[in-house]
Amino acid sequence: MIEKQRMTEYVMDLIKIDSLSRREREVGLKLRKDIEEIGAKCFFDDAGKIVQGNIGNLIAKIRGNEPDSNPILLSAHMDTVEPGEGIKPQIKDGIIKSDGTTILGSDDKSGLAIIVEVLRTLKEKNTPHGDIEIAFTICEEIGLLGAKHIDISNLRSKDGIVLDSGSPSSSPASLVTKCPSAEKLEFIVHGLEAHAGVCPERGMNAIKIASEAIANMKLGRIDAETTANIGIIEGGLAINIVPNYAHIKGEARSHSEEKLRAQIEHMRKCFHDAVARYEITLEGRTYIAKVEETIDRSYEKMDVSNESKVVKLINQAVKNLGINLKTRASGGGCDANYFNKKGIECVNLGTGMKEIHTVNEYLALEEFYQAADILLETIRLNALISPASH
Repeated sequence: MIEKQRMTEYVMDLIKIDSLSRREREVGLKLRKDIEEIGAKCFFDDAGKIVQGNIGNLIAKIRGNEPDSNPILLSAHMDTVEPGEGIKPQIKDGIIKSDGTTILGSDDKSGLAIIVEVLRTLKEKNTPHGDIEIAFTICEEIGLLGAKHIDISNLRSKDGIVLDSGSPSSSPASLVTKCPSAEKLEFIVHGLEAHAGVCPERGMNAIKIASEAIANMKLGRIDAETTANIGIIEGGLAINIVPNYAHIKGEARSHSEEKLRAQIEHMRKCFHDAVARYEITLEGRTYIAKVEETIDRSYEKMDVSNESKVVKLINQAVKNLGINLKTRASGGGCDANYFNKKGIECVNLGTGMKEIHTVNEYLALEEFYQAADILLETIRLNALISPASH
């Protein structure tokens, strides 16, 4: 079994290391040192250069003591969101939380710690296991960029487990098998500048135009499968200038490609309709409001069948452990989205993290330990399945 105290101390140590997106170097070097001591062969890939970070994904491989078993991929991400510097973790009443001025960073230091503890336990107990491949990724929080740029030719695994989800309720064990596709949207509205006090009628207020577009948009929860959000709006130079420019950033997500396309078209139409209502003629010259748009796919959806090998393995593991686990869909994306797209059938196991991306974030320790037990048993079971039975 896992060493709970060691695992707790380890996640606390990881949490104390600042690792905002593109700045994961320090935690990456610690992880490399620690898993090399377990017997892993490691290297950092070139993803850091591609995304302009200070280190790449940490790719590691541990040879199994059951060499005929299929390899399995384990993954968690090294980066955290803001405010995530100078985190002071504290334990009380079975949870770890910050001092309330920062996030905790259990997203995803909990996943990292679970994987390291399981690797240690496998070695110490000489538990049967096949080859294990590890991907500790960068820049998950800013678009799954580490997983996006992993060279899959470095990996042999066809099945994988990402440790990077929280339970949406008091139910401790959850397994995410479905995540949405997501699109990132940027709109730039062009109006016409003028002195706001002397001659405002000679201007077209780009912020006002953008506001009308946004006010007519369906945002938030669109339906059970679809969400949309406008998250950033910038524009203007001074309070006494009618702004000629507004920059708006948002997103849309859905488990349905058809619904996602419809939502994107709706958001586009709102902007095009808004600018179409604005034009002005000055000294015989007509000025027309305009909008530029950029729409990029952030990531593809994942949809792993309950009949897949990895889900069946985990279901058998929790049955052996006497744990109740439910598969579920998530409204968020994770590195498993890209692993599935790249050909590794991959799911996302909950780690006990709660209220992530807020200063109220906490890690429920019993769920944290339980996730490690599930992972350990899943790896043991995987070693019992021969490639021919795949």
